Amino acid sequence: MTSSASPVQPVKSAESRFALWADRNFRRLVGGGFISMLGDQITLLALPWLVLRITGDALALGTVFAALGLPRALLILFGGVAVDRYLPKTVLLWTKYLSAAMLGVFSILIFTSTVKLWMIHLLVLGMGLCSAFSLPAGSSLLPRILPRESLMAANGALMSLRQVSLLLGPLAGSALILVFAGDKHAGDVSNAGLGVVFALDCLSFLLSAWTLHGVQVAKQGAHAPPPAPAKALWEGLAAVWSDRPLRTLYLYFGLVTFFVGGPIQVALPTLVYGWPQSDVASLGLLMSGYGAGALCGSLLSTWRPNWRLRTLGVSLLCADAVIAMLFMAFSLVRQTGAGIPLLLLVGLLGGFVQVAVFSWIQRRVPLAMLGRAMGFFTFILVGVAPLSAVLFGLALRMLPPQLLFLLSGLALLVLSLTAMLATPIRRIED
Repeated sequence: MTSSASPVQPVKSAESRFALWADRNFRRLVGGGFISMLGDQITLLALPWLVLRITGDALALGTVFAALGLPRALLILFGGVAVDRYLPKTVLLWTKYLSAAMLGVFSILIFTSTVKLWMIHLLVLGMGLCSAFSLPAGSSLLPRILPRESLMAANGALMSLRQVSLLLGPLAGSALILVFAGDKHAGDVSNAGLGVVFALDCLSFLLSAWTLHGVQVAKQGAHAPPPAPAKALWEGLAAVWSDRPLRTLYLYFGLVTFFVGGPIQVALPTLVYGWPQSDVASLGLLMSGYGAGALCGSLLSTWRPNWRLRTLGVSLLCADAVIAMLFMAFSLVRQTGAGIPLLLLVGLLGGFVQVAVFSWIQRRVPLAMLGRAMGFFTFILVGVAPLSAVLFGLALRMLPPQLLFLLSGLALLVLSLTAMLATPIRRIED
C-alpha cells in the first residue's frame, strides 16, 4: 500500500475518449454491466412497492433492506479474498448466474399468486449473498482490462451508465407496474406487472453474463496467491489501516451511508406512499430525478476532471454539506414536482465526486490487494446499510418521514463540517 497517491492523468482529448469506446473489450464489459444495472433499478423500484402493498408497514420494508444488506456485511470481506484468489471475472460470472436463477424463481411465484413476505426476505438474502462477492469483483475487474492511466475516463463512463440506469430504470419499472398492476392500494400483490419486472431482471443477469464471457482479461505478472482467508483478511485490514487517508475516508463513507441510506431506502417510499393522489409513478419520477442528476454529475466529472475546490477531499466534503442542506429542504416537500429538483441536485453533486474518489482508490491500491481493499470499503458501506434501514424503519413508527429527512440532513451537515476541520480527508489530492 502506498503512502500517497500518484496523480491521476485526466482524459485530455475527445480522441482519447473515443479510443476507449473503440476498445471492444471495454464495450463488452460496460454493455453487459449496463443491462444488469438497468434490470436492478427496475427491481429496486418494484421491491419496496411490493412490500408496502403486502404489509403497509415501514418496519417490514426496513427489515427487507436489512436482509439484503446483512449477508453482504457478513461475507463481503471473504468476497474480496475470493476475488484476489480466483480472479474477479470468474467470481462475477458465478454471481450473475445465481442471481438470474433466484430472480427467475421469484417471478414465477408472483405470476402464480404464491408470493409471501418471508419469500421476499429469502430472495433478498440470496441477492445480498451474491452481491457480497459481485461488488468487490466488479470494482477489481476494470484495472485488469485497462491501463491505469485510462481509469478516470473508464470509471466516468461506467458511472455515467449507472446513472442512466437510475434515470431509465424507475421510469420503465413504474410504467410496467402501472400498466399491469392497477390501483396502488389493491389487495392482490401477485400481479403481472410485478412479475414482469422481476423476470426482466433475471433476463438482464443472463445477458450480462453472456457479454462478460467475451471480456478478455490481460495477464498480470506472476505473484503468489493470497494466503489462507483469515490471514489474507488480516493482511488486507492491516494495509488499509496503515494508510491514514484511506482509513479515514472509509470510515467517513460509512457514516455518510447511515444518514443517507435510511432516508432514501425507507423514508422516501414511505413519504411518497402517504402523499395524496400519488402512485408508483411518483416514486419513479423522484428516483429518476436523482438518476438524471447523478448522470450529469458523472459526465461533468469526466469532461472537467480538474474542477476542484482546492483538493478532491475539500470538494467531497463541500458536496456532502450541500447535500445535507438539500435533505433538510426535502422535509418541506409535499408533492412530486417540488421533490424532483432537490433530488436532481443531490445526484449531481454525488455523481461529480464519485468518479474521482473511485479512481483515487483504484490507483492507490496495488492490484494484488485491490479485491480485499474494495471488499473492506464495500463492507463498511453495506454493513451500515441494514442497520440504517432497520433503525429508520423503527423511527418511522414514531416520527413522520419529513422529520427524519430534517434530522438526517442536520446530522450529515455536522459530520461533513467536523471531517473538514478534524480529519486528513480535506488534504486528499487527485
